[in-house]
Parts: sequence; C-alpha cells; structure tokens
Amino acid sequence: MDSKTIKCNKCNNDAIIFQKYSGMHLCRKHFIEDVERKIKLTIRKHYSIKRNEVIAIGLSGGKDSSTTLYILHKLFGKRPDIELVGISIDEGIAGYRPDTIESARELTSKLGVRHIVRSFRDEYDTTMDKIAPQKREKGACSYCGVLRKSLINKIALEVGATKLAIGHNLDDEAQTILLNHLKGDVSRMVRLAPPKELEGLVLRMKPLRHIPEKEIALYAYLHDLPLGFGGCPYAHEAMRKEIRAMLNEFEVKHPGTKYALLSGFDKVSGILGREYPQEGLQKCIICGQACTENVCQACKLLKRDQSYNK
Repeated sequence: MDSKTIKCNKCNNDAIIFQKYSGMHLCRKHFIEDVERKIKLTIRKHYSIKRNEVIAIGLSGGKDSSTTLYILHKLFGKRPDIELVGISIDEGIAGYRPDTIESARELTSKLGVRHIVRSFRDEYDTTMDKIAPQKREKGACSYCGVLRKSLINKIALEVGATKLAIGHNLDDEAQTILLNHLKGDVSRMVRLAPPKELEGLVLRMKPLRHIPEKEIALYAYLHDLPLGFGGCPYAHEAMRKEIRAMLNEFEVKHPGTKYALLSGFDKVSGILGREYPQEGLQKCIICGQACTENVCQACKLLKRDQSYNK
C-alpha cells in the first residue's frame, strides 16, 4: 500500500477530492453523496416540487446543464406525475453549438427524456455569427443571453412547464452577485432573490447553486456526462471573464469566498426584495412575451420596435 495515499475523512477508501472550503478529503462515494445532498437541500428549501409538475431543463449540452438534467432525472424520473423536458437553443455559433446540441440529444435519448431544439435562425431570423460582427451597443453575450432567455421561456410556456431548471453553479452565482455589486445594478440583484410566481414567466430553479464548478466537472466525469470543455468564441467580450479570474484568485487564497458571497446575498435578498419590489409584468406589444415595459429587451435588441413604429 502507498503510504502517501490520502484517505477519505468519512471512511477508509482513497480520496478523490480535497474540498479546501470544508477541509474534507472525500472518496468517490462520499463526494457524490455530498453533491447530491446539497442539491436536494437546495430544491427542498427554494423550489418545492409538487405533484403533476412539468419541469423544463435548459440543456446546452455542457457539464452544468447535463448534470442538472441527470440529477433531476435521478430524483424525479421514476415519478409518473412529473415530466422532464430538455430544451436546447441553437444560437447559431459555428464550431461550438452543434457539438453540444448533439451531446444534449445523446443524453436525453439515453435517459428517455423529451427533447426540444429551437434556433435563433427559426425564431429571430438571425444567428449569433451574424450579430457578432455588427456594430452594436452591447457585448455579444448580452445579445445572446437576452435572446436565449426569451426563447427558452417561450418554449417552456408552450410545453406547460411549471418550473424551468438552469445549470447555474456556485461560481456562476458568486460571479453574478459580485458583477451586479460592481455595476451598482440593484434591479438585477433583486431578480437573484428567492424566486416567486410571475405571470408569463416560468419559475426558474437553480439546483446547482451551492456546488462549485470544479465539483460539477468531477461529478459529470464520474457519471460519464458531457463535459463541454470548448469555450464560446464570443465569451472574451464579457466583463464576467474578469470577475471569474478575480474570484478564482480569491478562492485560492481564501477558501470559502464564493460560498460567503452567496450566503451573504441570501441573507439580505429578502430586504432587497421589500425595498426594491419587482415591477409588474405586461405583454410585449410586438412578440407577446412577458416584460416590464411595452417592448421586451429581445425585440429592442433586434430593433423590432423600430420596424413596428414605422
């Protein structure tokens, strides 16, 4: 036996991971149990699943969304009153999205989950490869995010979804919280608060919000799920990339920083929600999607509002 082999803190098996923030070495079995325990707790605390629900999953085909689908299927896949539906959006990014869409198809086929694929081209008559080279007010990620969210919500409404699960992990949540602080964007911080029912928007759930990105990658690897290591060619434009690097550096020096950001935000989110209540929603006069103004952000970015007013 190799005397240098590090053992799991919960049993005598070899450890496969060291969690700096918890100080724990965990073997495969106890690591998987730890991830799934945190996810179950998050769902129970924030997103109670009732009878006869349709849960849509935003399925990009990468590690986060694939893990979200896999775990929801593990938890609810055998319940006859719960339906899972995978929704993939093809933004039209050559050399990147086709491979992840194929991974999503393979996973949904393997799990026996209904899978819907829709594209920017079909819905908006454009693609991100067409939008990116154009002179524009916002970064490519802003366009992609707004258009994707609008389309995925539309599809979720069409299938009668009661919840929409997305694969945001701890890193994503911590980055978003810090990003909104740095921008002083209180309205966006309010939207991160515990979810509530809003007519026209399918209730979002984030089962992975307490799981670090590296642990999602390891969990996906252990279960032979898609990892999707290839990065989007337009991601370099986002300020989030700088925030990500900053937070990762802090996490190395001060383990637990990301959890602290999320925990601190969750403690004040209720106060934020009371002081800055979310605006009431109405239907976009152009596309009919729920929004806070007469015209939704997607239609504004696509300049549909200009065409409409002519």
